[in-house]
Amino acid sequence: MSRLIYDYTKSVLERVSFDSKLFRKELEKAIKVLLPYEVEQLTEWLLNFTKEKPELRQCLLSINK
Repeated sequence: MSRLIYDYTKSVLERVSFDSKLFRKELEKAIKVLLPYEVEQLTEWLLNFTKEKPELRQCLLSINK
């Protein structure tokens, strides 16, 4: 079940990546729901996903809170 939430989170983040505010909001919601190891996996995925999207890079700071 947990893996489904992780995969769903990634798909939501991909769909809202056009808007950095919405992206940050969804990312913050995901961090509250995901397990610690899933947050680590999501962080790695986000680093790769945001390579060519510098406007989203600042949202990664939300993970470290």
